Amino acid sequence: MERRTPKSDRRDFLKLAAVPFIVPSTVFGATAPSNRINVAMLGMGRQAFHPNLTQFLRSPDAQVVAVCDVDAGRLERARVKANAYYAEKAGKDYSGVRAYTDFREVLARDDVDAVMISTPDHWHAPMGVLAARAGKHVCIEKPLTTCIAHGRALCDAVKEAGVVSRTDSEFRGKQRFWRMAELVQNGRIGKVQRIVTGVPSASDALPPQKTTPVPAGLDYDLWLGPAFPAPYTEKRVHPVSGYGRPGWMRIENYCNGMITNWGTHMNDISQWVTGRERTGPVSVKGTGEFSQGLWNTITNFNVEYEFADGVQQTYGIGRAFVRVEGTEGWLEAEEGKALTASSPELLNSELEPDEVHFSDTLEDKVDFLRAIKEGRETLEPVEVGHRTVSLCQLGLIAVRLGRTLKWDPKAERFQDDNAANALLTRPIRKPWGI
Repeated sequence: MERRTPKSDRRDFLKLAAVPFIVPSTVFGATAPSNRINVAMLGMGRQAFHPNLTQFLRSPDAQVVAVCDVDAGRLERARVKANAYYAEKAGKDYSGVRAYTDFREVLARDDVDAVMISTPDHWHAPMGVLAARAGKHVCIEKPLTTCIAHGRALCDAVKEAGVVSRTDSEFRGKQRFWRMAELVQNGRIGKVQRIVTGVPSASDALPPQKTTPVPAGLDYDLWLGPAFPAPYTEKRVHPVSGYGRPGWMRIENYCNGMITNWGTHMNDISQWVTGRERTGPVSVKGTGEFSQGLWNTITNFNVEYEFADGVQQTYGIGRAFVRVEGTEGWLEAEEGKALTASSPELLNSELEPDEVHFSDTLEDKVDFLRAIKEGRETLEPVEVGHRTVSLCQLGLIAVRLGRTLKWDPKAERFQDDNAANALLTRPIRKPWGI
């Protein structure tokens, strides 16, 4: 299949000639179908069904053409929701959004320009790599991966394919965070000396569960995908009915736990604010505790990093916030609260026209779609998302080994430490491209 790149003629990769149905212009409002980006949704769990699908349906730049999930019930609800949305806009029946169980069938469609990957974390890298190789622009839920080596493989695949990528996190679009970035990057707190980040508590525990029959309509083997076989229990996967918090988020075979879940929000902000979003620390150490039983991810931790410029960072459990301290003041942004500072003057500092401004920062989905149309990089390409989740995963490795580790952020290897380097990757069950 010919790869489509953001540098290609838009008429080539946005054409709808392969679509097996006629789309009335009334469905899409003022934007002509030929100028819209055909999006396929891969994974239709709670994050996909509620915010992600809704945002793409409402976007004047997107046309959702496919939904995909291994759970037949979730898949059907997504298909009905998408078609009903377009039908209401058109004032007539609409059935153009097709449903798939196997994402590979979606990637084989020539008319799909971009994919939104909202699967469990262990599927992000394999699916993203295969999507990029199929010439699809990729937007992937955070955290991007479950290990550092898979993150590098994903970044390499995206770069080689020349497709647009976006790490799906909405936090940079929130006023408290982009205002913090403006003030720090324009030198209002002087030279950065210390960073502190935190995430909410994650003390969930669950003992081993009895094996139960796989529910009708769930392709459990495909859900496992790159993960090794494991007996089915509802608490391993997701609720049979509804969209409650799924069990896989607390199991290390599929997710790193809260250290990367919320960590990729708060540490992304700290990396962005301080201008180190494409690098990493030079040393890391940490302590922590893990749950025992079926749910076995890290539940409590305190990690300390040092960067090449001498900046120190502390990262731990407690509340979701970012604090940056400099030679001339400090700023702190906590999720759900207003930005605070060491002085009112700092907080109210006005920017000059030639300084860095972020007040026009786009929402995550808007940024992704506009970048495709404009042939540019997004605010959070996968290289940035990889570096953010790597920061979290370095902390996880340090906690597991219980000693200070020396890290080379350019080579992405620990220095003279075979045991630590062995934890940079994890085995996969099938050759999924990574």
